[in-house]
Amino acid sequence: MIPALCAGILSLSGILPAHAEEERAAPTCNVRKMDTDESLNLQRYHGKVVYVDFWASWCGPCVKSFPFMNQLYRELNDQGLEVLGINLDENIDDASAFLAKHPAEFTIAVDPDKTCPKDFGVHGMPTSYLVDRHGMIRLVHLGFRPGEASLLRTRIEQLLNEQSTVP
Repeated sequence: MIPALCAGILSLSGILPAHAEEERAAPTCNVRKMDTDESLNLQRYHGKVVYVDFWASWCGPCVKSFPFMNQLYRELNDQGLEVLGINLDENIDDASAFLAKHPAEFTIAVDPDKTCPKDFGVHGMPTSYLVDRHGMIRLVHLGFRPGEASLLRTRIEQLLNEQSTVP
């Protein structure tokens, strides 16, 4: 809980913005699907817009972000959006208990080695990365406040509307 609290304080103080436009290549990260244990590499989503969300069961804002991510997935998946939630709990049972109360309609993955959040540069929970169809991170968003949902959705729709051909 301390990293999230610190990130929230830093965000409020202006040291870390709640969201920042960026353009850098997304890490390839190897994670595994929580429900099937299938290996998953982020390269599999090349050609799609991906909303990558790092979350944990103890994260209060994560509870509020799950309905938003479910709605995104339901409404925009057929336009090329994938939503990937990467759980960072130490104990997988904590994540399972969270998901029993707050089901996800999108893919949930785990990273046993905890290298993916380091490669992305996660500073708090939740942290979301919006990756374009070419594998470039275009937006980093720290935390989740329901009032920001429309801004995030607008940015996602802009990326979905960009040329959908992959070089």
